[in-house]
Amino acid sequence: MRFGRKNNSCKRALARMCLASAFSIGAFAPAFSQAPMALVPVRTIYPGETITSEQVKPVEVTNPNISAGYASDISEVEGMISKQTLLPGRTIPVAALREPSLVTRGTSVKLVFTIGNMTLMASGTPMTDGSLGEVVRVRNIDSGVIVNGTVMKDGTIQVMAK
Repeated sequence: MRFGRKNNSCKRALARMCLASAFSIGAFAPAFSQAPMALVPVRTIYPGETITSEQVKPVEVTNPNISAGYASDISEVEGMISKQTLLPGRTIPVAALREPSLVTRGTSVKLVFTIGNMTLMASGTPMTDGSLGEVVRVRNIDSGVIVNGTVMKDGTIQVMAK
């Protein structure tokens, strides 16, 4: 016993009509009219380099399959430090950028410890570089004790209670 092939011409015709009507009413137009923008370097940017507005340019993203997480505005990258090599014409991943360091390893910084109304201050030496809000290890110059602290906006380190 043999079975004949089904005639799918009705289904194909219906699909063609739906697709044609979608294009005629502009259902796909918004996707093309407002293409997202991305920033790309105009030259190679190496790790540790501070990014300026002259080093990047905005481009229109034409690939709909591009992954998220790239910089799209100059305010996201200006003044940031590159953590990896950024190639010209390639989007800049936000994860490849970091804030500039406020404290530098081996320099003298002010340690501040506050508990209640009492504030203690001392000098210390950071064991790593740190940017705003980062937790760094710091050696107290007077006692030699290593403490953890948060880098503050003014470059001081707010010591954490143990």
